[in-house]
Amino acid sequence: MPQLPEPLERLIQELSRLPGVGPKTAQRLAFHLLRADRQRADSLAQAIGDVKARIGYCERCYNIAEGPLCAICTSSRRDASVLCVVESALDVLAVERTSEFNGLYFVLHGVISPIDGIGPDQLHIPHLLDRVREEGVTEVIVATDADIEGEATAVYLQRALMPLVATVTRPAHGLPVGGDLEYADELTLARALAGRRAF
Repeated sequence: MPQLPEPLERLIQELSRLPGVGPKTAQRLAFHLLRADRQRADSLAQAIGDVKARIGYCERCYNIAEGPLCAICTSSRRDASVLCVVESALDVLAVERTSEFNGLYFVLHGVISPIDGIGPDQLHIPHLLDRVREEGVTEVIVATDADIEGEATAVYLQRALMPLVATVTRPAHGLPVGGDLEYADELTLARALAGRRAF
């Protein structure tokens, strides 16, 4: 392959560091930006700069925020007695899209993973426990993923929260709407049966 100019090579390297972007996709994106007019490229660079300069994390829940607190924490229309604990800010967006939850959030920014050296302190769990203790929370919904690390984190949180709050719950896991039983794996089907409820 012919040698690319250094700025283009560097752009390809930086793009390939993005999640889900492999070397070929990075190359296509870089060549697309090269063909784009200067205004579009400058607009993209400005948007990236603005995000890094103006967006951070909420001091109360660690969700994304433009300022010290996020829009959810500053809303007087939310139920402060119910707290949903999630792994990432993307999970907040997913729950919000359902329009079924009106409480507040706490974003862990990961899960407990001893292999990766991630413990409760790296996930702000002490801050979560303080918040539950001080803010009169009556229910905590632990909405971590249903993988090994997510389940381990949920068990850890359930044990830590039980002395502090009346109710610790977990979203039901099971069959997707429209799913066929024959295609469900054993764990999903077992969870669906265990989490059954009356009509």
